[in-house]
Amino acid sequence: MRALSLALLLACGPALAQPQVTVVERQSFGGDELGAPEGYTHRMRLAVVLLEGGGWTRGRAMVAVLQASPILGQCGVAFERVEFHVIEVPASLLDFSTPSARELARAYSVPRPAVYLVRDTKSRPAFEAEAIGRGNSRTRPEIADTVWITAAARDPGIVLAHELAHVLMDSGEHSDEERNLMRDETSPRNTSLSPAQCARLRETGTANGVLK
Repeated sequence: MRALSLALLLACGPALAQPQVTVVERQSFGGDELGAPEGYTHRMRLAVVLLEGGGWTRGRAMVAVLQASPILGQCGVAFERVEFHVIEVPASLLDFSTPSARELARAYSVPRPAVYLVRDTKSRPAFEAEAIGRGNSRTRPEIADTVWITAAARDPGIVLAHELAHVLMDSGEHSDEERNLMRDETSPRNTSLSPAQCARLRETGTANGVLK
């Protein structure tokens, strides 16, 4: 009997250790509300997780999605639906790091691809955003097909499109091409994607189940 009780306690241990996550608000928006491009060929459902107290407002998050939509639309990709999740989490999870990201993803699961709007990053060197695709998530499968953007990000809509393109192409490569979205530094001038990038984005995204 004592052995059985111990086994049950050990089995429940990980669940009991999960951080407290409180859902503050959930809203869902369809493609028509998000400016879906005409003649799109591929669809993406996106979850956006905003951490309350992390420096993001709901309005800024929505504007980022609206700005990213036509950028990805040049490749024939449209947001079919975007679901916003506003959640409260412990202060230890407000900043990105691989351990905290894995902990958050286990505690509050959302469909992929998913974007997490966080306060800051503990990574060094520090980046304003990070994309976790299939190729760089083998040791952290809980956060595959996710994007993490800090509140300090400039031009968040362009950053969102840039990082989603990394996930869709499953590549961390950057481009030296003038005005290309995938240059290593985001800028309002850098929003174009080449035909080859679009083809890879669509093909790899579809193969990985991120696009339909």
